[in-house]
Formats: sequence, structure tokens, C-alpha cells
Amino acid sequence: MSDTYNNSVQTVPKPGNRWGEKRYYSLDYYLKETYGKKLYKIALDGGMTCPNRDGTLGYGGCIFCSAGGSGDFAGDRNLSITRQLEEGRMLLTDKYQGDSYIAYFQAYTGTYGPVPRLRQMFTEAVRYPGVEILSVATRPDCLPPEVLSLLGELSCKKPVWIELGLQTIHPDSADFIRRGYALPVFEQAVRELRSIGISIIVHIILGLPDEDTKAMLATIDYLNGLDIQGIKLSLLHILEGTDLAGHYRQHPFPVMTLKEYLMLLGQCISRLRPDIVIHRLTGDGPKPLLIEPRWTANKRFVLNQIQSYLKSQDIWQGRSISNGRAFDSL
Repeated sequence: MSDTYNNSVQTVPKPGNRWGEKRYYSLDYYLKETYGKKLYKIALDGGMTCPNRDGTLGYGGCIFCSAGGSGDFAGDRNLSITRQLEEGRMLLTDKYQGDSYIAYFQAYTGTYGPVPRLRQMFTEAVRYPGVEILSVATRPDCLPPEVLSLLGELSCKKPVWIELGLQTIHPDSADFIRRGYALPVFEQAVRELRSIGISIIVHIILGLPDEDTKAMLATIDYLNGLDIQGIKLSLLHILEGTDLAGHYRQHPFPVMTLKEYLMLLGQCISRLRPDIVIHRLTGDGPKPLLIEPRWTANKRFVLNQIQSYLKSQDIWQGRSISNGRAFDSL
């Protein structure tokens, strides 16, 4: 497979009702379009660690990563996967009417473990009543051939999504956040996953120190050229207990305001290939741990502001793409 995605997108028309009421290809729209109903995500903790924590690459983890391994809202790792799913289902039942789920291995590096253990956990998850999709957050350097083989096998039973933490394409920023792998490793993982039919969701972080708008949009443009199916856009959060918090206190750097984030997000969405499903438009760290940006604590308000901004500025996903390339129009 080629390193780049064969992008045949031409000038993208105004959306109309293309994605329901939204101006971008949301996960909610994709799920309703594909499954005819809403699916609810249950976050799980498989008890993994990370090569950036166990000494293989380092001990501190990525600079922004909390003690929960970015799984602060995941289940209790001391419980079985079935029990975590059961508790997650009961919590959802209190809020929503629905019986279809995404089993999401969120905490730490979801494929970083012995294959027999991974097989047992993932199989337990896909067999749970109502689970329609298996989603696993991991690192591109934690996908050896035997893990890829397992994922391919599981994908014959249920759809499998792999979420890869890229965060940025820029080497200086990757070094700052202690990502621990080079860009070609990510590209190889994309090729290998797509060769076995696995859908790929890429995490990126907006607002990293020393990255200006041009640099952040370059990451979007790069991803447009790859065969990926989804993206999660997150604003950099500074959380208590992370090394980033210590760095921020010693070397303060500008943190985005809501207005600045809306403007940046609008440009990202406008430049993003319209067939890429947007799984997230902002992050929300645990409120007791959140240092900055404080305005992100009110997630519903932020999401409403995003929708209002896109409408007021007449922005839609892919607006700034013409003949497969992005142009600056905002």
C-alpha cells in the first residue's frame, strides 16, 4: 500500500443536511448512519502499562499523561473486563436508553502485553452482549506482527478500531512531549493496520508550546494524505500530577483562550478531508486535576460554542479543500 491516501476529493460543496444538524462528520452521525442507532462507549482498563513508563523507553510517560494513563474515566483495572462492562452499562442505563456499546480499552497502551492476555481480554469484550465495536487506544510502536494477527482475527467477528496517539508531526514537539517514536513508525503502523482492514483513529493535540497555527494545520494536512478513518482533536490540558504541570509552573507558556481555540478548530475542520470521522472536538480532563485551560471544564458549553462558531462563520468540514489540497480561506 502507498504511504499516502489517494485523495480524490474535489471542491467540497456546502453541507446542507449532509451530516444531520452538524457541519462536520461526527461520530454520532457515522454510528447512526452505519448501525441505525446510537452506540455508547464504555471505557475499560486492561491493566496495561506503557513502554514510556516501564523503563523500555522511559519512566515518566508522555509529559501530559496523568497517573491514570489517559484513562481517568475508565473502569477499575482490578475488575474483570466483563465486570467493567457490566458496571459501565449500568451507569449508562441511568442516563440513556440504549443497549449497544463500544468496548473502549482507553487506559495506558492497550496492546502492550502478552498476546494470550490480549486475546482473553479482547475476546471477552467482543462477546459481551450489546458490544458492537472493539476500540483500542495504543502506540504505533506496540503493534508487533503477533498483535496485528490477533487484531485481524478479531476484526472478522466485530469491527476493530485502533486509536493511535500521534499528537503532532513535528520532531521538536514530539521530543518535548516525550512521545518516544519517530514519524516513520507511525506511518508503518498505518500501512500495516490498513492492510488487514483495521480502522484507524488518530489523536492529535492542539496548543502544544511553540507550535503556531501554521504548524498545527500542517499536522492536519499530513493526516489528509494518509488512509485514516477518524480523528480526535484535543486541546492541550495541564493536569495536576503530570510532568507538564511541573514544567508549566517553572516555565509558563501561553494557554489558549476559548476564542482562540474556536478560531483554530474552525481552520482544522475546514481543512480536514470530509470522509474522516471526527470523534472528538475537545478534551475534558478530570475537574479536580485540571489546572489549565479552566474554561474546558464546562464541556457542554464549549461544544455549544463550537457549533455556534462554525455556523456563524459558515465553516464546514472540507470547505478549504480543492482538488485534494487545502488552501487558506479563513
